[in-house]
Amino acid sequence: MNIHEYQAKEIFQKYNVPTPRGYVAHSVEEAVSNAEKLGGSIWVVKAQIHAGGRGLGGGVKLARSLEEVKTLSSEILGMTLVTHQTGPEGKLVQKIYIEEGVDIADELYLGVVLDRAQEMPVIMASLEGGMEIENVAHDSPEKIIKVAVDPSIGFQPFHGRALAFGLGLQKEEINNFIKFASALYTVYMENDVEMIEINPLVKTKSGNFVALDGKVGFDDNALYRHPEIEAMRDLSEENPAEREASNFGLSYVKLDGNVGCMVNGAGLAMGTMDTINYMGGFPANFLDVGGGANAQTVAKGFEIILRDPNVKSIFVNIFGGIVRCDRIANGILEATKLVDVHVPVIVRLDGTNAPEAAEILRNANIKNIITATDLGDGARKAVAAAKGELV
Repeated sequence: MNIHEYQAKEIFQKYNVPTPRGYVAHSVEEAVSNAEKLGGSIWVVKAQIHAGGRGLGGGVKLARSLEEVKTLSSEILGMTLVTHQTGPEGKLVQKIYIEEGVDIADELYLGVVLDRAQEMPVIMASLEGGMEIENVAHDSPEKIIKVAVDPSIGFQPFHGRALAFGLGLQKEEINNFIKFASALYTVYMENDVEMIEINPLVKTKSGNFVALDGKVGFDDNALYRHPEIEAMRDLSEENPAEREASNFGLSYVKLDGNVGCMVNGAGLAMGTMDTINYMGGFPANFLDVGGGANAQTVAKGFEIILRDPNVKSIFVNIFGGIVRCDRIANGILEATKLVDVHVPVIVRLDGTNAPEAAEILRNANIKNIITATDLGDGARKAVAAAKGELV
């Protein structure tokens, strides 16, 4: 689950992670009132959406008068903000954050994420603050300092010093930085966070460190332990199809391709998507029906996939272990009764009750359903079908 910047900063403040003062606004009038409440002569007007790259997209502006706060707020509120993370469709800006200006001496990057290879959190820092960290990692990986923290001992001063020395901080700045990094690590561990990103982390002219931005994502499976965080959920920022799928026990993520995927198990789903790419196609979604799939959930999966106008074929790839292949076959038939399945459906079923499933599909005699012998055969046929070629 993702949250907005202003919500991330509310959490930061509870852990003494320094942030500029600011207030969220839902209207132009509220934005101007917030600026007056903050005082000063410089304010930052920030669009609040669940995506990075807001500044490059025109969603973060500097105001040097209350009149500018009013003008910029009216421009940003209600705009469709397009960034590299929103996709071409963009996101509607429904709220903004009015924040006090900060005396910036330098901009850094600081983040915490789980390194699955090392099986422990890794704190990343870089002097390239304000840049897209993905580009820095790709073009200049040596500019990113990484320090793994063993949860059994937690964050220690030597972790902070390794980061500070890597950043080339001045001696008098190191203690402030270590306190900041330590507090951020505590936020990460105590709230079941998946990822924290502060870009930029500002070093002020007085040598203090301030989170000028805040991006936080949480582990959905741990939200039951944090009802106060779950209450921050903004459903308007989430994909409606992904929300609907979740309600039916389906894990669905929309992508930009044209081959719909329905698979059981996240690992097999990733392998299926990779194979589709290898065959020259592009997956339209990630859809894991899970181990408890039945005819109704499979039918709902088809319904959700087929709402995407980009989908030109569907590849059903099921390895029956916990879930029985005959259930999936019946679900496919159920889907053809409830939904207009107007694209070719390539089906590969193997494992528990696979012969029974094959018999069910064969007896149904539905022209849009094409069987596959294995993963490679199914992916090849699905890609060909999406291109309008004979399978």
